[in-house]
Amino acid sequence: MPPTESTGIAADPATLIDRLGLKPGHATIVGLQWGDEGKGKVVDMLAAEFDAVARYNGGANAGHTVVVGDQKYALHLMPSGVLYPGRVNVLGNGVVIDPEQLVKEITGLRERGLTIDSSTLFVSNRAHLVLPYHKTQDKLQETAYTMPNALDQSVEGIGTTGRGIGPCYADKALRSTAVRVVDLLDMDTLRHKLHRIVPIKNATLKALAGFTGEPFEPIDPDALLDWLKPLAEVLIPHVADTAGLLHGLTKENKRILFEGANATLLDIDHGTYPYVTSSNCSSLGAHTGTGVPGHRVGNVIGIVKAYQTRVGGGPMPTQLDDEIGDRIREVGHEYGTTTGRPRRCGWIDLVALKYTASVSGATTLCVMLVDVLADLPELKLCTGYKIDGQVVDRFPACSEDLSKIEPVYETLPGFAGPVDQCKTIAELPENAQAYLKFISDYLGVPVVLASVGPKRDQTAVG
Repeated sequence: MPPTESTGIAADPATLIDRLGLKPGHATIVGLQWGDEGKGKVVDMLAAEFDAVARYNGGANAGHTVVVGDQKYALHLMPSGVLYPGRVNVLGNGVVIDPEQLVKEITGLRERGLTIDSSTLFVSNRAHLVLPYHKTQDKLQETAYTMPNALDQSVEGIGTTGRGIGPCYADKALRSTAVRVVDLLDMDTLRHKLHRIVPIKNATLKALAGFTGEPFEPIDPDALLDWLKPLAEVLIPHVADTAGLLHGLTKENKRILFEGANATLLDIDHGTYPYVTSSNCSSLGAHTGTGVPGHRVGNVIGIVKAYQTRVGGGPMPTQLDDEIGDRIREVGHEYGTTTGRPRRCGWIDLVALKYTASVSGATTLCVMLVDVLADLPELKLCTGYKIDGQVVDRFPACSEDLSKIEPVYETLPGFAGPVDQCKTIAELPENAQAYLKFISDYLGVPVVLASVGPKRDQTAVG
């Protein structure tokens, strides 16, 4: 049975949106850490009050898990608004579309009773396509990068998911080797384009395979076209000028919720480069990724996990390689929605959060997975970095500097659980409230929501 608007806290969306203190108009939801903060749950809760949900970046490397009643939905490309009937769902031009994955999600959601048709799902004709050779290139490049060389015998990989996202965005920048959604509308033209692109890809992949010692089977452009044709038949009814659609909704005073994948510390420009994803996943990407200018969006809802996690490569100053880190991982089910990889866990990093809240312009905060910290004797919050014996409160641009940091902690007393029945922040244990207040005071941004469980109704607001 598909979910309904009467499930859980979202049954009274006007009350919810008022209690969150949102201004009239559009809103952007953005992760402020290294992803996996729980953005999907907040988007799902708020979708009842918005007319459209627009995804603006990333691809099938992202994963949003939404729990409605006893139903669990793992969404990789689909906007979280698909779980509400009658909402417009948009995959913007900034998203890279894996056609096979998107068709799989459309089919799976239809089989579970959801209405996914040309009136509820729109895919930008300007979005770029992730094709099989992108995935092959992704994996070969990661292998090549981590191979020993004469200067360094222990090189850490970027931590790519292998879903072809980076190579697809690279082709977007190169232009001559890119394929867009609009190309699916004319198979004859697409055939000629693939016959130009595939030989270049074969040469690149053959060289990478030779360097890494991995096997490689040349791609046949006609076979690739045959693979695309049935996928295109499913997707073509959804292809649209989504920028024009969103501007039309704006003129009609409809409210749009912009949904970011990944998170600000993984932003290609503002994250912990090079251990980042290949798109603008801060709130700034909402504008280039959909064609809706910044002055149209008055609310930026920053999603923060009550602790810190990271998956893949790159430094994480507050990482806990001990029993507490293991406990957080198991209680929080900290395994990737997309890859299943275990996430590194640690205490919350307020220095990093102050930086990302500033970059993304967060106007409010939602703190997720508060329940995971219940029953710990004490809670630590990183409030400074010690670098070369000096304490600073700035976030460094260089990942090498970040890897040398010794975190400076403030310690607060823990709180007892369970807390999953709390409906307001005021109902939380006093020490839990103090923890949230410390975060809010340090960042200078109000905490308006605390998630105390995976379900919609396991949420403390106000």
